[in-house]
Amino acid sequence: MASGVVDGERQPVNFGRVLTAMVTPFTPEGELNYEEAARLADYLVTHGSDGLVVCGTTGESPTLTWQEEYELFRVVRDAVAGRAKVIAGTGSNSTREAIEATKKAAQLGLDGSLQVVPYYNKPTQAGLYQHFKAIAQASDLPIMLYNIPGRTGVSLQPETVAKLAELETIVAIKEASGIMDAVSEIRRLTPSHFGIYSGDDSLTLPILSLGGSGVVSVASHLVGPQLQELIQSYSRGQHDQALTYHLRLFPLFKALFIETNPVPIKAALEMQGWLVGQVRPPLVPLQGGSLQVLRQVLQEMGLLAEAQGSERRTAKTS
Repeated sequence: MASGVVDGERQPVNFGRVLTAMVTPFTPEGELNYEEAARLADYLVTHGSDGLVVCGTTGESPTLTWQEEYELFRVVRDAVAGRAKVIAGTGSNSTREAIEATKKAAQLGLDGSLQVVPYYNKPTQAGLYQHFKAIAQASDLPIMLYNIPGRTGVSLQPETVAKLAELETIVAIKEASGIMDAVSEIRRLTPSHFGIYSGDDSLTLPILSLGGSGVVSVASHLVGPQLQELIQSYSRGQHDQALTYHLRLFPLFKALFIETNPVPIKAALEMQGWLVGQVRPPLVPLQGGSLQVLRQVLQEMGLLAEAQGSERRTAKTS
C-alpha cells in the first residue's frame, strides 16, 4: 500500500534502513536457481536486511525475462513471509512495460517498486516526469525512484524529483549519481517523509549526514549486521562509532566494485559457498587480478572464515 493520509498529512512508507540489492542465483547451466534464491533471501533478512530489492541492477535484470522476474518475485516474497519488505525492480525504458510489470508486482503482494530512469532513449526531464507519473497513477504500489546516470545516460534532476515527490505513491529515491550536492538539493526540495537512499555503499554515511534514510546495498550480502550498526549508530547520535564502522568496511565497499557490479559480489558469494552461479552474458566472471584482490580483502575482513562457510552450508541443508 502507498503512504496513507492521517489528519490531512501523508504518512511515510517505511522500507527500512538496509535494503539488499539481491543477486539473482543461476544454475551452472545459466537458468534461475529459485531454491538458492529463497535460501539467500531468508539468510539476508536474518542477517541485517530490512528489505530486499529483487531484479535490480545487482539482480541482472537486463538479462532476465519478465516471466523469470515474476517467478523470482513470488519465490522471494514467500521466502521472507512478511519478515522484510520486498521491492520489485519493475522499471523499463518502455513506460507501458514498466506499468504492466508494476501492476503484476502489486498483484503478487509485494511492498514496493524500484523504478530506474529510462535508459538508452534519453528522455528529457519533462519526459522523465511523465514516465514516472504514468507508472505512479497505474498502481497503489509505493515507488522508489532510481537515479543512476552512469548506466542510463540521463540524470533525474532534483527539481524533477521534488515534483514527483508530490505524487502520493512516489515515496523515495535510490540516489546513485555520486553527487552529494544533488542529494543536498533533493533533501532541501522534498518533504521530510520522502526517503533518500544511498545507491553506493561507500556513500551511506555521507548521505545519512544529509538527511538520508539508509542504503540500497550490495555489501549487505556479506556485512548486513555491520551496516545496520553503522546506520543505527548514526541515528543514535554516535557519529564517531558510525565513522569507525564506515572506515572498517570501506575496503570491502571498494573491492565489490573493482569490476562491473554484480560480478564481484557473485564471486564473493561463491567463495563463501553460496551457489549463485556465474553472471549472464554479456557480463563475464571476475578476472584473475581482480579475483585475487577481492579474495585478499575478504580474508583480511574475516569473511572467508570456516565458521561462516559452515553456517552457510548448514543453511543450505536445513
